[in-house]
Amino acid sequence: MAIALRNRMRRMEVAPESRKDIVPSNILLIGPTGVGKTEIARRLAQLTNSPFIKVEATKFTEVGYVGRDVESIIRDLLEQTITHMQSHRVAEVEAEASQRAESRIVDRMLEADDANGKQVAGEAGQTDASEEPPPDDAQRRLAARRERLRRRQLARKLAARKLDDRLIEIEVEEAYSAPVEVFSGTGYEEIGWSLSDFFSQLAPPRRRMRRMSVADARHALTQEETERLVDLDRVYDDSIRLVEESGIVFIDEVDKIAGPSVEAHGPDVSGAGVQRDLLPIIEGSTVTTRYGSVNTEHVLFVAAGAFSSARPSDLIPEFQGRFPIRVELKPLDEADLRRILTEPSNALTKQYRALLATEEVELEFSDDGIDELAHQAFLVNE
Repeated sequence: MAIALRNRMRRMEVAPESRKDIVPSNILLIGPTGVGKTEIARRLAQLTNSPFIKVEATKFTEVGYVGRDVESIIRDLLEQTITHMQSHRVAEVEAEASQRAESRIVDRMLEADDANGKQVAGEAGQTDASEEPPPDDAQRRLAARRERLRRRQLARKLAARKLDDRLIEIEVEEAYSAPVEVFSGTGYEEIGWSLSDFFSQLAPPRRRMRRMSVADARHALTQEETERLVDLDRVYDDSIRLVEESGIVFIDEVDKIAGPSVEAHGPDVSGAGVQRDLLPIIEGSTVTTRYGSVNTEHVLFVAAGAFSSARPSDLIPEFQGRFPIRVELKPLDEADLRRILTEPSNALTKQYRALLATEEVELEFSDDGIDELAHQAFLVNE
């Protein structure tokens, strides 16, 4: 796995004319349950910040039957990548969005104060401002100075959260309620999101005045400003490119779809048929998504299985050929389990020590206690 990811980094340093011909070598991991097949792939994906998704081969059916088709793997991977990248872009513009939201709140509060002041003056019978002579330059400068002072004072109080309970009227966008996607999860995902996109673009978002607290207004306006600052089209394009260049798909339980027949009765819709449907995606094809087309030619596929009742040779030959690297993992012994309990930064012993420390309980694990934990885990794992 480490070599495969390192080769990806090397590929990015190769000349562009040669880069497109360098494809990843997919990996087949063979080992018993609990040996760490999934964790290996997930950890390396986290270290390299690569898009990663884990799926189970038994959850998919052959195209034409009720169930999820294999192309939904790439769609789900892209959805996850977009969500992750969008959260990063939101974090980048969060400070600016908050400043814009507070500026809009200050503007609205000043408008409300001015309107209230005029109303009070009118009720008191004071002269209308339109009947007064126009102000000279000195008066205009003085008024502008007073306006800036009022804004600074309101902005300071707003930043100090002293006005959070004050009620104001502010114009906000109404949240769009998408139709229920009755086709989702039944193999027709593209119909569901097509309907959702159609209805969401049918009419522009409506805006209306709402009376709310300053705290709620800050939250609503910050979301609006964030949506304006984040370029979603760029997020989609960058996510597609990241999936194409660095995506990792982990297909677990491939041994469950190996063999001449998986179903006792009827056609085999989740065995050899699923393997055949996976072949184009693994070899490299274009998958259509709601955000654009994704080419899977340089996506790394890692298949894994215990192969306790089946053998890798029971997979169809074409599927075996798409995974040239085959790794057999040995079961964990007591020494391995002891290292797992003590060496990682997030080892279980350290987790429980931190949990009990929240209640001022100091927990210590003796060497013989860790040995016994490893021994019992080894016995259960057998």
